[in-house]
Amino acid sequence: MSVPQFDLSFEPCYGRAVPVARGVERMTVNNPSAFTFHGTNSYIVGSGSSVAVIDPGPENEAHFQALTAALAGRQVSHIFVSHTHVDHSPLARRLSQATGALTVGEGPHRASRPLHEGEVNPFAESADTGFMPDIALADGESIAGDGWQLTALLTPGHTANHAAFALDDTGIVFSADHVMAWATSIVAPPDGSMADYMASLERMLARDDRIFFPGHGGPVKDPSSFMRGLRTHRRMRERAILERIKAGDRLIPDMVKAIYRDTDPRLHGAAALSVLAHIEDLVEKDLVETDGPPALTGVYRPVG
Repeated sequence: MSVPQFDLSFEPCYGRAVPVARGVERMTVNNPSAFTFHGTNSYIVGSGSSVAVIDPGPENEAHFQALTAALAGRQVSHIFVSHTHVDHSPLARRLSQATGALTVGEGPHRASRPLHEGEVNPFAESADTGFMPDIALADGESIAGDGWQLTALLTPGHTANHAAFALDDTGIVFSADHVMAWATSIVAPPDGSMADYMASLERMLARDDRIFFPGHGGPVKDPSSFMRGLRTHRRMRERAILERIKAGDRLIPDMVKAIYRDTDPRLHGAAALSVLAHIEDLVEKDLVETDGPPALTGVYRPVG
């Protein structure tokens, strides 16, 4: 089984619309971080007088001005939002007001499951809870414009309301944060769900797409092979967590220290949440047990 070969070679070209496919331009927000790589990618779809924008990004004045300049002379009919994290959706409101475009998405932000008693969402500040799409797309529903048609592929996991968008008849999918070439997606309960993520990965593997344009970094050029690698990586991570628990690790911080020893320490908090996501799934599969619902502070034991 092969793990994914991540591609870190990406030139963000801040402030400039870069053609990446016929009728598709990419603009990258200058908001680099350990979570966003070189920044969030916005996409302009369509080569006619009427276009769509995918993931306009965070409240960033320079990006808004650059996006507005790139759209000059073209009508924006729709603004698609893949999910409601603050690096993807907030600018949709301002762009909609400026252009009259309708906003499109799966729905408002919500947790992937009910919060347990006393639990707080550690990613609450990352959620754009004010976003409400003008058009809520169900799985497989499409919206057509001037020479383009985008179909919603609901891919919960990273967030409950995550959606990818297929540009019909091109083999192109805008995969947002579900599948990215530079790193694995963060799955952090209760915002995200590992069981949902893996099911969404299988759903995308059943397709035969040519290329993915993600929310951060460069394109995924062989999606099927890359996603099989992601699936292997996740299964290996699950197995490593189960082995640590069987070896005597009872606390998530101890597992993180062992499993993520070569990972940037700035990401250890997110790594702990990823471990929790896997443990939630392992508890559901009756492979791990704990007292009460799984939590970051829980004590874990192997079943049997």
